[in-house]
Amino acid sequence: MTETTKSSLIERVPSLERLTRPFIDGGFVDARSSGTFENISPVNGDRLPDVASGDAADIDAAVASARRSFEMGDWRRRTPRERKIVLQRFGRILRDNTEELAALLAVEMGKPVKDGRWEVDFSATVLEWFGEAVDHLYDEVAPIGEVGHATITRVPVGVAGAIIPWNYPLLMAAVKLAPALASGNSMVLKPAEQTPAVALRVAELALEAGVPAGVLNVVPGLGHTAGKALAEHLDVDAIGFTGSTSVGRLVMKAAAESNLKKVSLELGGKSPALVLADAADMLDLVAAKTAESVFGNAGQMCDSSTRLIVHESLADEVVERLGAVAADWQPGDPFDDATTMGAIIEARQLERIMGFIAGAEPGGASIAHGGNQVRQETGGFYVEPTVIRGVTNDMDIARKEIFGPVLSVITFSDDEEGLRIANDTSYGLAAKMWTGDLKKAHRISRELRAGAVLVNGDELFDVTLPHGGFKQSGIGRDYSHHAFDNWTQLKSTYINLM
Repeated sequence: MTETTKSSLIERVPSLERLTRPFIDGGFVDARSSGTFENISPVNGDRLPDVASGDAADIDAAVASARRSFEMGDWRRRTPRERKIVLQRFGRILRDNTEELAALLAVEMGKPVKDGRWEVDFSATVLEWFGEAVDHLYDEVAPIGEVGHATITRVPVGVAGAIIPWNYPLLMAAVKLAPALASGNSMVLKPAEQTPAVALRVAELALEAGVPAGVLNVVPGLGHTAGKALAEHLDVDAIGFTGSTSVGRLVMKAAAESNLKKVSLELGGKSPALVLADAADMLDLVAAKTAESVFGNAGQMCDSSTRLIVHESLADEVVERLGAVAADWQPGDPFDDATTMGAIIEARQLERIMGFIAGAEPGGASIAHGGNQVRQETGGFYVEPTVIRGVTNDMDIARKEIFGPVLSVITFSDDEEGLRIANDTSYGLAAKMWTGDLKKAHRISRELRAGAVLVNGDELFDVTLPHGGFKQSGIGRDYSHHAFDNWTQLKSTYINLM
């Protein structure tokens, strides 16, 4: 396939030219703010159509629309089964528009189109699952005896706000929208400024699916204006955020200093993958799955296993096999179906990644594989899959979230040291371990301080499993029935029978 050229991007996704304004009360409207921001494609550095930079006035309008729709009750008063029908139709419509959505993901985020198709499919699954799940949630009757009748019911919070990142712009929208809408809330969504068009298109498709006007509103804008205004808003009842820990702190502070709105945060990670000495016969799988975790999505995943903590007896062999596997993850044209790794989201993030790589050797580590910026002739932002060995857990590359295709290899001499290194992080989103000993699998997985632990396994994306972190990786859980807790409140009702 020929390389994607600048002039071909708009031709591939013509809808980019109209997906530039806030979507409020069922349609695109001019922003109250007169400002715009640049939308740069990481595929080749092309400047896409500028996008309206929504600010506090636009957030006010979107929140007012959401509040109005919630109080009118057209959506919240529908039965769970009626909302299920709409959300399942929403999922089908996403699938019907797979190629357009995957192309939007490629243009705005640099994601390979085949990965974009997967994201569309899984996002549809999330919408369908929560639609199905909501009419399986039962209220409770409290055992207070014959003096009265007491119920405990789950009710929507009201107006829900969501601020989502750019690395999975469609899936992260679905993860917030599905349980919030299924519960009967109205919403305001603020997408990342790097990927606004995907979220705006989702709002259109939601309306097509039968979500009433005003129930889902989308305001593109910058974090320090639109995002801040949404987190601070006195008429927003709950806020959900996925992104960096530093911004998560700001969201939580804004919620606390405004109206104490309910907060759920899915934040950063520096996830360990612990390879015990008895895993010697599974090193091919270790290398393959570690590469998938760290190089997939160009390493731009919060739960990537970026710290490979390997028993010293296996380190040389693991690094060698990683080098062989890395050859299958060389960056390519995101529109080529053969491409496994696409672009880095923006020039600033590219520079940050290269800065971490450049600092590895002066810090005492060594680059075993990769380490270079590539495909510079395209004008896009690409980094080779990179393996750095000789890392110690006190180095910046082991402590800080890089958000790029960079793997740190750390060695240990006994299981307790390996476990200590794995847990020695301010994060706690995910962890992996590889072992041939079932007893160790049970014992050590209990001791790993992370919201999810994967033992000897494949990458697992399943909507039935809660996703969230310990420590500075966040509060609350996405996916599964537990996600309803983010967007509902419990109400006790007592009727005196005496």
